[in-house]
Amino acid sequence: MSYFAHETAVIDQGCKIGLDTKIWHFSHIMSNCTIGKNCNIGQNVVVSPKVTVGNNVKIQNNVSVYTGVICEDDVFLGPSMVFTNVINPRSAVERKEEYKPTLIKKGASIGANSTIICGNEIGRYALIGAGAVVTKSVDDYALIVGNPGKQIGWVSEYGHRLKFNTEGIATCPESKQMYRLNENQVFELH
Repeated sequence: MSYFAHETAVIDQGCKIGLDTKIWHFSHIMSNCTIGKNCNIGQNVVVSPKVTVGNNVKIQNNVSVYTGVICEDDVFLGPSMVFTNVINPRSAVERKEEYKPTLIKKGASIGANSTIICGNEIGRYALIGAGAVVTKSVDDYALIVGNPGKQIGWVSEYGHRLKFNTEGIATCPESKQMYRLNENQVFELH
């Protein structure tokens, strides 16, 4: 086996799990999931049928990744964060054909206890603060906090708040990577 699964983890048939991925206590990887390499699936995580998880994704404890969610590479899902997959769920009404897709793009981080309402996209390297409730799509590099979630700024690929000068240029204090803010969009400068 090219990945590690704790003895209490359950992995259903038809799953593809990448090299060096770790699946911890009491987690359930349901049928026909694809999980990339070098992922860390924390304790008590459920990955529902047909979910796709990219490479180097960290899913912290007590997260359910429902059918319709796609996580690209390098995504971080914080402890006890929540996805939804139906807008108007009812116990007595089956709505499996109404699942709305949710895309978490490369490098995005979703904070502990936050909620992502289905049908939205979380942009590349966006940072969703702990406890935020995301009700609409989020731009690349956006910093979102609160309920409902509101954008309060921009962050670098390393997760540092960006401070743009009068020319619309900012530098990450850790990586020294430079960014440009143009027409309310952030772009990495090369």
